[in-house]
Amino acid sequence: MRVIGTVGLAGSGKGEFAAVAERMDVPVVTMGDVIRAECRERGLEPAEHHGEVASTLREENGPTAIAEASLPHIEGALEEHETVVVDGIRSGTEVDVFEERFGEAFSLVAIEAPFEIRKERIADRNRDDVEDGESLRARDERELGFGLDDALDRADVTIENADTLERFRSRVQEVLE
Repeated sequence: MRVIGTVGLAGSGKGEFAAVAERMDVPVVTMGDVIRAECRERGLEPAEHHGEVASTLREENGPTAIAEASLPHIEGALEEHETVVVDGIRSGTEVDVFEERFGEAFSLVAIEAPFEIRKERIADRNRDDVEDGESLRARDERELGFGLDDALDRADVTIENADTLERFRSRVQEVLE
């Protein structure tokens, strides 16, 4: 059994890491899906209220709320697969949850890319939440405020994603194998 968590700022390459994993038949549990589901349950549009609801969940249920809500999804995937990727860890306290539950079977991969590259990638997604980079800066600050910097520092492996997509995909495959 292996549980591989990913951590990184918006646009760093977590989604592409997950896509490579899925192409390798490794299931991916996306922590953001827990937040999107909660948005819908509260009658809110996920694209507009994702950050707000993430903060609210942590205020209401503690800093580990999203990680704990992800555990049943991870454990369910492990019933049929040897390896599971957990996409989108945001804090050291979330890392604690996975380390406590999965012990040595858990490893954390940090994905890093420079701000300008991440800004371009997000702009290429045609999302309206990042036009001038200030929204991305605000999002970075919010996520770092959750403790993302602590999680990044605790990574077992760091992948720099500032080169070609092919190089990044190759590095991800190495980590997953």
